[in-house]
Amino acid sequence: MPYYRVVGDVPRKRHVQFRRPDGGLYAEELMGEEGFSSDSSLLYHRHAPTAIIKSEGVTEADGALTANHPLRPRAYRTQDLPVGGDLVLGRQVLVGNDDVRISYVAVDPADGPSGLYRDSVGDEVVYVQTGAARFESTYGALDVAEGDYVVIPTGTIHRWVATGGETFRVLVIEARGHIRPPRRYLSQYGQFLEHAPYCERDLRAPSEPLQAEGDEVPVVVRTRAGLSRLTYLHHPFDVVGWDGCLYPYAFNIADFEPIVKRTHAPPPVHQTFEGPNFVVCSFCPRPLDFHDEAVPIPYNHHNVDSDEFMFYVGGDYTARQGSGIGVGSISLHPAGFTHGPAPGAVEASIEAVRNGRTVTTETAVMVDTFRPLSLGPAATRCEDPEYAWSWAKSAGR
Repeated sequence: MPYYRVVGDVPRKRHVQFRRPDGGLYAEELMGEEGFSSDSSLLYHRHAPTAIIKSEGVTEADGALTANHPLRPRAYRTQDLPVGGDLVLGRQVLVGNDDVRISYVAVDPADGPSGLYRDSVGDEVVYVQTGAARFESTYGALDVAEGDYVVIPTGTIHRWVATGGETFRVLVIEARGHIRPPRRYLSQYGQFLEHAPYCERDLRAPSEPLQAEGDEVPVVVRTRAGLSRLTYLHHPFDVVGWDGCLYPYAFNIADFEPIVKRTHAPPPVHQTFEGPNFVVCSFCPRPLDFHDEAVPIPYNHHNVDSDEFMFYVGGDYTARQGSGIGVGSISLHPAGFTHGPAPGAVEASIEAVRNGRTVTTETAVMVDTFRPLSLGPAATRCEDPEYAWSWAKSAGR
């Protein structure tokens, strides 16, 4: 994270005696990245965060990946996936590779909160499509709702409590490494620069400690070997204070300030986060390209080095009208395939501008990966089998 925060009670100096009211010492826990060479936070627990009394393996739901072969563009209807399970063990795997895995979850609030979870493989970004929830962690709590990205650092013990009556639908991006704001948005010291499309004021982080009671508390932990369940002697939500630059935070897609040009701008202007060999972009409502002869939708393009995964979450995506793409849809345009507007969409967009249209209403989350994406079981269950031929069909074939 680009800036320092203090939450709750911490001593004046690091690594000095910090005593509880009963005279005992609080237990320190340093959460740090890259072997003490990058961002970190120092947490103070009432109990030892190391005390476990049991460890057992956990059988994970099928998440096997298969290659996108024979190669073709694909589309998925997440609204066709079943509702149920929690946000940790109920993940329905759509796509993935050695750098990132992307899943979809639809949680019924009546099913109750998720169990405690710690991803020790990498950072996670959870995008909230619909509904609301309380994100609880050792750092404190965050209330999140539609349009929020929730960025969770590696190793953070947390759980999800869906709130309200609406189904809590989310896209989960799990990295094998760290997810951060793009370096070009930050000064050499970590402050967001003036040209960045969002800044520190747009980020929400826990503001007070979260205390919970309980003994012999299970926590599901993900490592590269799979899932384990560690039983902690005391509840890990016993932090009285922490400080540092590493913590979970939320950022709402509506706070992303689009960068516009007179002619159509490429996807990097929409970049929101970067991870190991992938980027996350936010397509938000914005003014249409305003050159007198602009073509106000994307041109045909072929990203020879990346797969493009696009999750449509709001508005009207003009470029692919008639292809079956709507809110809740996902398109996957792999390297090796040229993609672009549906036939007739270019002319229709120009005519719409002539008739007074000045803005686009689309909202979408895109993940571009620099290694091929393979397909998960959930993708097979909700695929639109006709999507690959939609360009030819709309051209009259």
